[in-house]
Parts: sequence; C-alpha cells; structure tokens
Amino acid sequence: MPVCTTSPTGGVFRARTRVATAHTSNQTDPMTETESIAYDVVVLGAGPVGENVADRARAAGLSTAVVESELVGGECSYWACMPSKALLRPVIARADARRVPGLSQAVQGPLDVPAVLAHRDYYTSQWKDDGQVDWLNGIGAVLYRGHGRLAGPRAVSVEGADGEQHRLTARHAVAVCTGTRAQLPDLPGLAQIKPWTSREATSAHAAPGRLIVVGGGVVATEMATAWQAFGSQVTVLVRGKGLLPRMEPFAGELVAEALKEAGAEVRTGTSVASVTREGSTVVVLTNTGDRIEADEILFATGRVPHTDDIGLDTIGLEPGSWLDVDDSLRVVGSEWLYAVGDVNHRALLTHQGKYQARIAGAAIAARAAGVPLLETDRWGAHAATADHAAVPQVVFTDPEAAAVGLSLAEAEQAGHRVRAVDVDMSSVAGAGLYAHGYRGKARMVVDSDREIILGLTLVGPGVGELIHSASVAVAGEVPVNRLWHAVPSYPTVSEVWLRLLEAYRDA
Repeated sequence: MPVCTTSPTGGVFRARTRVATAHTSNQTDPMTETESIAYDVVVLGAGPVGENVADRARAAGLSTAVVESELVGGECSYWACMPSKALLRPVIARADARRVPGLSQAVQGPLDVPAVLAHRDYYTSQWKDDGQVDWLNGIGAVLYRGHGRLAGPRAVSVEGADGEQHRLTARHAVAVCTGTRAQLPDLPGLAQIKPWTSREATSAHAAPGRLIVVGGGVVATEMATAWQAFGSQVTVLVRGKGLLPRMEPFAGELVAEALKEAGAEVRTGTSVASVTREGSTVVVLTNTGDRIEADEILFATGRVPHTDDIGLDTIGLEPGSWLDVDDSLRVVGSEWLYAVGDVNHRALLTHQGKYQARIAGAAIAARAAGVPLLETDRWGAHAATADHAAVPQVVFTDPEAAAVGLSLAEAEQAGHRVRAVDVDMSSVAGAGLYAHGYRGKARMVVDSDREIILGLTLVGPGVGELIHSASVAVAGEVPVNRLWHAVPSYPTVSEVWLRLLEAYRDA
C-alpha cells in the first residue's frame, strides 16, 4: 500500500511501504561495533532541517550520516505543520464558504470529523516514515536510528533501541538539528493528569467534549480554532492581555473575536494555579479562584531546546541550552559545530529552519573545500540574514493572521524612526468579492528615513497567500516609491497594497 509523506522541499511524494533500517546506499552497512566510522558531515536530527542540511552536503559531494531517534521527517511532518494544517484546512474552507452568497446555506452543517481526521492521518503517512527514509537513501545519506550524543570534538555516539552502538566521526562538521519540545509549566501533579501538548492536539483521534487550552500563541489559537470546529467546547486561558502577543495587537483581537463567535470562551489575564483529575474530568483552579472542568487540557506554553541529552557537556556547552550561532549557522567559538533550525532560537519556524539549512549546507561545503565564504557568496548563500529582518509567519486561524518583519512596537524599540499606516481590509474590492462581510486589517510599518518597509501585518480570510509579496518587499528593501509601480491585479485582495500606499502618501 503506498504511503504519503512530505519531502524536505515541502512537496508530497509517494513511496512503497518498506522496513526502514540504517542504510548506506552505495556504501557498506553501518557497523554494529563501536569502532569509529568517519563521514564528512554528521547530522543530529532528521526533521526538515536536518534533511535539508544532509541534502546540501550530499549535493556538494560530502559523505553524510544522519542520526534520528524517532521518525524521519521530524516534528513538522508528524506532529506540527502538516497535521495541524490538514486539520485546519476544512475548518477555514467551511468558514470561507459560509461567507459566499449562494453557497453559505449549503455549508451550515457540521464538519465530517472522521473524514477530517482520516485526511490528517494521510498527510502524516499514518505516522510511518518509509517515504522519508527512501528519500534519504536516494540522496546517498546514511541513516542511523537511535539516540545520538556528542562524544567530544567532531565525535557522535549512537545508541540504537536494541542497544546497538555506533561511534561516528565528522571530518568537517556536526550539525545539531534536534529542534525543540513542548515546555510544560511547573505545576504539582501535572504529569499524572497526562495533559495534551502540541503532539496530542495534532494527533488525537476524537474531539473531547470540553477542552481547556492554556496559552495564547500560535499553537493555542490554531488548535482552539480546530477543536472548537470539531465539536469541542473550548476554553482558552491566556496569562497576558491577549492572543498572539508577538504580532500587532489587532491580530489577536480579531482572532479572539472570531473564536468567541464560534462558541469558544477566551479568558485573558488568567493562569492555571493548579490542575487535577477527578475521575476522567480535568479540574483547573485559576489564579482568579475560578474552577473550570474539562475532558482534556492542552498546554501550549512555549518550547524549549531539545539539547538536554545530546552530549553538549562533552564539548564544554550547557545541556538544555539554546545554541548561539553566527550567520553561517556555526556555533560561536567552534570551527566544526553547527546548530540549525529551532535549536538556535533565531526563528522557530519550519520554513526559516529549512532556509538556514540550505545556508549551513553551503557554508559547510565551502569550508570543506577550503574556500573563504566571502569569495563564493555571490547570492548571499552563506549568511542567514532573513532571520533578523524578514521572517514571515502565517497563523492558520479564522481569520488568518500573517506578518513579516517588525511590528510597530518592535521597530520603535529597535530605534527606527517609523510611520505606520492602517487599512481596513473591507475597503478593498477584492476582499468583498472573496467574502461577504469581509473583516480584516492591514498595517504597514515604514522606515521614515529610508522609506522602505520594515514590517507588514495582515489579518483576514485568505491573507496567508499575500504575505510572500510583503516578504519580497521587506527582504529586498524595496523603496516605497518603487512599489507604486508594482500594480496589483483588480479585483483581488492584493489591492490592499494600493490602499496601504495611498494611506502612506496621504498621512
């Protein structure tokens, strides 16, 4: 039976079902003894980031070993990006359809939740990684299944599930691509109640009758959107003033408004004082003294680096710490250690991690060839500059929220002299055609001295597909007066660009 999985480049491919084992393509099979085996590059972690580092290293002709303790394809493929978006797509499509005259009456019924969950399972390949393993084999990388730990400079030890031991040596680089894991608060007895984290929220096979979501960020808002639509009664507990605190304030306000209209309850300024189970019921006592009962509780309260047990202490680094890197993704103070993706805390997003991986792979290859980076960096291929100024993100709620670059507050805190202009998305003809009663908002933050865009935030149905144009403008530092000559098609939602430029001109 064919399986479906995501490729490191973001597409979907099919592969035959097979037993996934350590494989070396044209090389001999990995040894079962502890004698050291040398590779040019050793990659810890086979998520999208590790896969892309391996791909770039192999494309440069470097022998590459990849170590993975779970599923090849990592968090994104099985417990984050792919399953969460598979869950959210029908929710958002139904919401959009309900705003279209002539169609709205046909889609007032409930979602077919079993079909949605089956579609989610398809996109996780039923949590099997055969296709991903085939892809790694196809590029000639060597996969070692087991727990990998640094064992001193340029050395990695691997312990398989069956106790099998391997010792690997990296001639040129070890790339740590182990990502992050969910952070849980320090609450007495929390482990005993078996709370949901993002993993359980994206892989659950039934909707709980009542669900408490603790947190106000991306995971919290997306999963609250999904499970409320699947029939759960959702209560969101937010410690701060509102949802999506890292975006412009109006983003969280519009998403909270939509969640409430969908039937969810959103409580701000509220934290969990204690949590217990009474039989099958989760009981939360809040800092305000309220008692809330539910069937399940999801803690979406941040991420911590997955570096606590990878041998950092053997090279003088602190276990459990984020790894500080330069723009080539090489760990500061090291000549051979790279930290790529979430683990370096620059931008905790899959697309940014893959971007970093391409740069790290190119930098490793250039250094392995003895070529100074500045002499070969024609396309900026060896410096991850987007992590500082042009990070795009889409929150797949209803409405969608999308942003790139700096918010107004961030730009001001960074010392820029800025002007911000806001546009009501309903003023755009294409928005009205997209959805009757379209509600949304856009903000453009402009550097007043250089007259380039530092950041742009959009909230409204369908705006996720607009954010790349803003990313190009921000990353390219396109002058505002040139953007007048980038004419948006009529009547599309992208005409919001024209309205923003008019607002900036007339302010």
